[in-house]
Amino acid sequence: MTVYEKLLVLAFLLFALTGSAQQFGGNAPSVKWKQLNVPAARVIYPLGLDSLASQVAGIVQQLNETDGSIGSRHRRVNFVLQKETTISNGYVGLGPFRSELYLTPSSNSFDLGSLPAHKLLAIHEFRHVQQYNNFNVGLSRAFRIIFGEDGQALANSLVIPDWFFEGDAVYNETRLSNQGRGRLPSFFNGYRSLWASGKNYSWMKLRNGSMKDYVPNHYQLGYLLVAYGREKYGMDIWKKVTADAAAFKGLTYPFQKAVKKYTGKNYALLRKEALDFYRSSDSALAQVSLSDRRSGHFIADEEFPAYINDSTLVTVSSSYKQLAAFVVHSGKQEKKLRFKDRSLENHFSYRNGRIVYASYRPHVRWGWKDYSEIQLLDVHNGEQRSITTGSKYFSPDINEDGSTIVAVLSEPERNSALHLLDAASGSVLKAIPNPDNYFYTHPRFYNNGQIVSAVRNKAGQMSVALIDAGKSTTEMLTPFSFNVIGFPFIQQDTIYFAASNGRFDRLFAVVMPGKRLYRLTHTLLERVTGNYQPAASAGKLAWSHFTSRGYRITEVDKAEIQWQPVPLELFAASTADFNVSSINSDAGDIRSSFKRIQSTAYAKSFRLLNFHSLRPFISDPDYSFSLVSENVLNTLQAEVSVNYNRNENFKQLAVNAIYGAWFPFVSTGVSYTLDRRGLFRRQRIYWNEWEYRSGLNLPLNLSKGKTITRMNTGADFVYNRPSFRGSFKDSLGNRSFGYINSYLTFSNQVQKARQHIYPRWAQSLLINYKKTVSGFDAHQFLVSGNFYLPGMRLTHNLVLNGAFQQKDTLNQYRFGNSFPFSRGYESENFHRMIKWGVNYHFPLCYPDAGFGNMVYFLRLRANLFFDYTAVLDVSRSRGNFRSGGTEIFFDTKWWNQLPLSFGFRYSYLLDDDLFGGSGPHRFDLILPVNLLQR
Repeated sequence: MTVYEKLLVLAFLLFALTGSAQQFGGNAPSVKWKQLNVPAARVIYPLGLDSLASQVAGIVQQLNETDGSIGSRHRRVNFVLQKETTISNGYVGLGPFRSELYLTPSSNSFDLGSLPAHKLLAIHEFRHVQQYNNFNVGLSRAFRIIFGEDGQALANSLVIPDWFFEGDAVYNETRLSNQGRGRLPSFFNGYRSLWASGKNYSWMKLRNGSMKDYVPNHYQLGYLLVAYGREKYGMDIWKKVTADAAAFKGLTYPFQKAVKKYTGKNYALLRKEALDFYRSSDSALAQVSLSDRRSGHFIADEEFPAYINDSTLVTVSSSYKQLAAFVVHSGKQEKKLRFKDRSLENHFSYRNGRIVYASYRPHVRWGWKDYSEIQLLDVHNGEQRSITTGSKYFSPDINEDGSTIVAVLSEPERNSALHLLDAASGSVLKAIPNPDNYFYTHPRFYNNGQIVSAVRNKAGQMSVALIDAGKSTTEMLTPFSFNVIGFPFIQQDTIYFAASNGRFDRLFAVVMPGKRLYRLTHTLLERVTGNYQPAASAGKLAWSHFTSRGYRITEVDKAEIQWQPVPLELFAASTADFNVSSINSDAGDIRSSFKRIQSTAYAKSFRLLNFHSLRPFISDPDYSFSLVSENVLNTLQAEVSVNYNRNENFKQLAVNAIYGAWFPFVSTGVSYTLDRRGLFRRQRIYWNEWEYRSGLNLPLNLSKGKTITRMNTGADFVYNRPSFRGSFKDSLGNRSFGYINSYLTFSNQVQKARQHIYPRWAQSLLINYKKTVSGFDAHQFLVSGNFYLPGMRLTHNLVLNGAFQQKDTLNQYRFGNSFPFSRGYESENFHRMIKWGVNYHFPLCYPDAGFGNMVYFLRLRANLFFDYTAVLDVSRSRGNFRSGGTEIFFDTKWWNQLPLSFGFRYSYLLDDDLFGGSGPHRFDLILPVNLLQR
């Protein structure tokens, strides 16, 4: 299929996906914003982040001046720094052009490394800025001229794969810093695990993933391909390839043609050679015996083993079919204690019958604010209670008698701190001073008031530290280096921990007193993928090992472990480059400061109206083009739209806006519609109309514990002024009217595992009441809901739904009809309607196959349904509308990138369809409404 055919199919769909990363109205009005301006960027930040903002500005300005490896085009970007979220992440988006950095550091250094969070994010995300700046060429630029920033985003996504965007950014963070993910052994676990298991997945499976097997993500795949390309063909290879691709040179498959043009290899061969390069250069893989290989699908992740006794372990376990839960393993017996609350990390600590961990909770109203709260679980009775509320604590540990908890307080505007908390009340017993500005990870109680923790210094180097809580002193047990360290565990005078060392993540131990450092060796510890989260009892050692079937617990007798002394200089050896020498050419610490410039206040009203894109939208019979606006802080969204309805052939011009910076959202809009038409007393009538709308609504996030709960309530006042034409101008008049549209939506659900079609427990409710207040006497009430229940198997769902709608009998005015009528029938808006339905959803298969790099099938699933609707007309006549049938859905990805679910429905009508069609058999195409809605 040509690029132009792809454009025709995907244009409307992809436009609907743009601009979704921001949190609308996510910051409270009390937040005061400042700005730093440099030629490369405007850095917008809340009070208290002056130092971090200055460093971010310095980094991006230096990169803008010195790094042209993807091109030399520059366009100033807005960086927004977010400090209230506990999530560590960032993004760059077009429509509008901006980047947001979530500055709370990750608590697990093996995930993103140990560099300061703002530094890593600035390097990584500014690379995306450079990509977008330099991909605005050729046909991509034409799309931008016609459709605005969303147009460029669409064009770029059609020709440049997502693996390149992220792989190139990871490469740059590795090349331009002393660490980066390209130097972390854990980052290579995914592909190493596949190769060690003898799994040779197709290219389409590597690109699109799987619901039954572990497949590394596009960050890992992208880095392997991008790094190989630069290693083999020079630093400018991707600069040339992406310049041609973004310009659509060659028109069809420009990226693939550019690869062939500049490497002399076709795209498939280059991919194969890149993966073979890493596989063949990894000598450890050659030592994997056939007996070590494990076939089969993903089983489960088993993490953070902790000994209850020498023969019993407790872990946190999750699978593609089941959510994370605390599980007790005793021999071959397993007992689930409790599902784990929503968390940003799977870390937990166990001592003497108590589990302590940090759970995630969002703020009720402000989307950019959330919390990490400590939970205490009693293993004996399964009861859990919250120790802290509204806190930002990570990686807690509890002492032996259960009286005190130590946890890491992480707030971007402050230094990381260790807090000792009362386990009964959650009150702070002591905040341990941190004069050296260390960032603590995974603290553990030692003895006599001492704490062991992995620490990061300001440069991002790591060590194992012994902190004396009473004396407020810190002693380093290992030298600082850029090798990541984590998961310390204490057993008597031995401190076990995991650390990267060269090309591998291994287990080490420090024996006290004397600080003697050892590497633990055993046949099962010498595998090619990482070993993490050690735990020891009197006679055994357990740890979590990364495999292609999930993190798996390995357990051996301690007597079988060999203790190999490790010289300190060897432990602190340089990080590995994994045979990618090009990342060493510019290696070094990017300057994180520059000459002092004066910060100024950033006005929240700055460019409130910021029209950036022209978006087409289609949902037959409605077609529209909208000129959309969104300010950088995302507090005002507005659009000017031209709409056309194919059924009535009316044309409409509309202006709408919503403001989200106050506690309720405030919305307003006006529209003028030409050539409306309808039937009145069996005659065709025509009219134009003005409509004004204003309203308030309050979105609330009530999520807590294991459930995700949201509610939105609001009301709109709508004023309509028609203007009838022709002979009806005098008989009908131009009678204006107003009405109130009030509504409440509510949803509550548990999380979904990967193979769950719907949550195994969920409810959704809609209540809508419309009532005229002038001009006419009319009203309409609707309530509908869905109830999601477990099916016969873990991946099945029983879904019950019901609805009730009633409207007045005067027929002076008819409101729009949103009643979910029985499937298969043509519906009318009756005086009273009651509906109930039963659905049973289940998967049929997981093909993990596709064709032509166009469409890839992740899952085929079915739904058996029965609907019953009873109606009462104004004439008091009654009717029943029953139908049953099946729906078949395809969960797919198109062009290795775009997720799309669609299907078809067969309905058998058990009653006559009084309003259209003939015969009881009905077939319908189920369109991808998940993409065709804003």
